[in-house]
Amino acid sequence: MQWPPRRAHPDCVIARADSGGVPATDGITQALARATVRAVEAVGGYAGGVYMRSPTAGLLLLAVFMGLPLPLFRPWWRIQVNRPYPPAEAYRTGQAVHLADAESAVGRFPQLVASLPFPFASLYEPVTAGTQRFGVLLVLRPATPGVPVGAADRARLREAADRLAQDLAELAAAGTPVEWEGDPVAVPTPPPDTGSVGARAALDRLALAVLSLDRQGRIGFVNRAAEELLGLAGPQLYGKVLWEALPWLGHHAYDDHFRAVFMSGEPARFPARRGRHPPGEWLSVDLHPAPDGVTLTIGSTEKPAYAPTSVVQPDAALGSPVDQASALYRPVALAIALSEAVTARQVSAVVTEELLPAFGGRQLAIYLLDERHLYLAWETGFPRGFLNRFDGVSLDVRLPGVETLTTGRPMFFESMEHLAAAYPGIPLDAHVGARAFLPLIASGRPVGSCILGFDAPRGFSAEERTVLTALAGLIAQALARARRYDSEAALARGLQAALLPHRLPVRENVDTVGRYLAGTAGMDVGGDWYDVIETGRSLLALVIGDVQGHGVAAAATMGQLRSAVRAFALSGSTPEQVMRGTNQLLIDLDPGQFASCCYVLLDPASGAVRAVRAGHPQPLLRHPDGRTEVLDLAGGVVLGIDPDASYPVTELRLETGSVLALYTDGLVETAGIDIDVGVERLRLALAAARPSPLTETADRLVAEAGDTADRPDDIALLLASRKSEDA
Repeated sequence: MQWPPRRAHPDCVIARADSGGVPATDGITQALARATVRAVEAVGGYAGGVYMRSPTAGLLLLAVFMGLPLPLFRPWWRIQVNRPYPPAEAYRTGQAVHLADAESAVGRFPQLVASLPFPFASLYEPVTAGTQRFGVLLVLRPATPGVPVGAADRARLREAADRLAQDLAELAAAGTPVEWEGDPVAVPTPPPDTGSVGARAALDRLALAVLSLDRQGRIGFVNRAAEELLGLAGPQLYGKVLWEALPWLGHHAYDDHFRAVFMSGEPARFPARRGRHPPGEWLSVDLHPAPDGVTLTIGSTEKPAYAPTSVVQPDAALGSPVDQASALYRPVALAIALSEAVTARQVSAVVTEELLPAFGGRQLAIYLLDERHLYLAWETGFPRGFLNRFDGVSLDVRLPGVETLTTGRPMFFESMEHLAAAYPGIPLDAHVGARAFLPLIASGRPVGSCILGFDAPRGFSAEERTVLTALAGLIAQALARARRYDSEAALARGLQAALLPHRLPVRENVDTVGRYLAGTAGMDVGGDWYDVIETGRSLLALVIGDVQGHGVAAAATMGQLRSAVRAFALSGSTPEQVMRGTNQLLIDLDPGQFASCCYVLLDPASGAVRAVRAGHPQPLLRHPDGRTEVLDLAGGVVLGIDPDASYPVTELRLETGSVLALYTDGLVETAGIDIDVGVERLRLALAAARPSPLTETADRLVAEAGDTADRPDDIALLLASRKSEDA
């Protein structure tokens, strides 16, 4: 492929991805398009675009893109600011992210490498003007392994981002909302070449050598790969008979293939060797006939498994070239799957699902090292209880599962007899089969050992031994990461449990119920919280919030915010003062996080409500007659972003018998589905809940989301119901 590809003009008109070509000519769109084209050209990229902030707090939307088909990248059209992806980090931190190749990206953004496991470089530059953060400018270009992005390219990209920021700031100053809604728009390149020029370009992109022959066997066309493979330029080949131009194809053993193609019109494939003294490389030759000629393609292949004495045998039944695709795929497939596994159990399940079928294995055991003993962490396929005798073995015991770890060398036994001979007296779970013992070592640190079992004797080729050893390294890294995660998650859960209220105040005419569920995707702990505060003025404050991010940092920030809201509420502050004060506190603490929050001040006696919202989902209100609505509370930006943010107050009344529902987005958000769909589903569920104890209603509302196996976010729910004094 030639870089860079053809460029779009900076002043071109662009169209929305779903608009059927309807131009999008507004000033923001054109500014983004110009900036994208200039940035891509400035740093030698082949694609680029701009992520913009959206009206939804914490959500970046891909606004403009060029150089690649937009539909292929739909999963990346929307990125949460708190997600571990480069554009999100550039937006959050205001710092550029430059990734020269996959190796430089895998340590910082393993999810990016796992989802896009290809060699490419990516550059991300925040688009900011003063305190305004508009989005992120990105450029994709060929990878430069081991060579970091140079200072000149960094400066050129920064200049393009600054220029775009200036344009957007001017639009904002003129009253234009500088946000993005909807799908991205594409910057078109000139239309593709057609006819002979287009055909030539298409064939020159192939790594496969392509030649065209007429009915007399004369060469009429060769692509660039054919010229490189054969070491001859097109003019040296045009018009020549194939066997004169390429004498090595004139061996009599190949004649039947050519005769069959020209006479029967049936395609043919055979291996051929170019040159014989010294022995030349083996090539795969394909012949595709038609009435006006034959297209011939040539690609590389392995030496065929034929009798050593024969140069070639034109009977495909005697053997075929070795296919290495599956061997190359296994590490990639396992690496992608392991990147999503964050607990030891999930890692073991991935190995069972991905590794065993790939090699035809039936048994698997994984032992983890603790101090100087190996403990069984996972097993499948072995007789019940057989491995218990090896659980907790010391590292000084002579067993293959121990010695593979202490020596760092994998051990392969092609039959159970070989295993028994190497370790006399060792208990065996079967008399027939084969075993592989793999050391699990991550970054030079022992993690454990892995046992693969096979039901029948089998050999282990050099290729298989290499692949299995490499896969063992991936498994070890994933297990080491999982153990670190387990420790951090336990600390975060303990912190979260300590900070959430253990009981809610009991009032005569108000019932309140809270629920919290940790996310199930990785069992990570987030920063969701709820609280009910008796303010001392016969008023009740209902609070719910969500700190972006997960883990100990999010839980700690949650605790600080909960304490701050409680302190402001108990001091007699108005709802707006509570929110403004908490916002300023989070900015002063500068934890590198932001949070959404909804604060409702309720007078239990009259039902009067004063509510304020900071980037949080709208509450739901179920009226006594069952009618349920999504409230329309005025709101401000999320906490921790703008020190001058204002938070308008909405006043309403909570009737006797009504239910107010405050919740975090984990209850309504599902990957790939608009959040409005989840809100509507929750509204219908609340409407369908018959008058019943509030605890049952809460359990019913979280049951569906709580049962989801891969829920990525945690859930907080707070229900409040006003009842009559004599209830």
